[in-house]
Amino acid sequence: MEWTDEAIVLGTKRHGETSVLLEVMTRNHGRIMGLVKGGRSKRQQPVLQSGNSLEVTWRARLENHLGQMTTELLTSRAARLMALPLGTYGMQFIAELTRLLPERDPHPYIFQALSVIVDAFEEGDVAGEMMVRYELAMLSELGFGLDLEQCAATGQSNDLIYVSPKSGRAVCREAGKPYHDRLLPLPSFLGGASTSNRMTYDELAQGFTLTEYFLERYVYGPLGRQAPELRLSFIEAVRKDLTLED
Repeated sequence: MEWTDEAIVLGTKRHGETSVLLEVMTRNHGRIMGLVKGGRSKRQQPVLQSGNSLEVTWRARLENHLGQMTTELLTSRAARLMALPLGTYGMQFIAELTRLLPERDPHPYIFQALSVIVDAFEEGDVAGEMMVRYELAMLSELGFGLDLEQCAATGQSNDLIYVSPKSGRAVCREAGKPYHDRLLPLPSFLGGASTSNRMTYDELAQGFTLTEYFLERYVYGPLGRQAPELRLSFIEAVRKDLTLED
């Protein structure tokens, strides 16, 4: 069996003296691992770095075998990503998020989102917003998508400022007022309101609080796990980039 696909490197593991196990997210074949012979060589090592885009060819006798990969570099990002804390922590964390998906399960929307966000780890407001949206996309792909388009109580699509922790649906200001202390804040960048200035850390923190609640409730909790420490490291890098140090 053999196929060729576009992929983004999530990580590698040593295998023997000269080879590596390469983990990638592909456009059409999902998250997959394969053996790259000679992957630790001076020629291949710079290519097989997290965040780089590759064309990979996967071969195996049977579909459920590990398989071998050969690679060709399409876009090199690793050096730029590793030069900034946002890129270092962001790429490591997004790889951990992507590993929540079952292996070999196609998720073309997640691949497309990943291919965009790996080029956004340079400014805290952009990177932070896109990471919140990536977490929301992961929730949706795992079957726990939130409905943030209209109020759960009235059906209106304007003045949405809360999210129900029970239903995961947006709630407008008027309907939510009597229960405001029980509802989660919906940040303006997710609720349809536009901002003219650079996004503040407080807005992003609301977004991360929102996604954290539902990730813990639906994903990490049932798995008996906690959100990775890399998430906190990335959020801290966002805070520092926005010059809101304590």
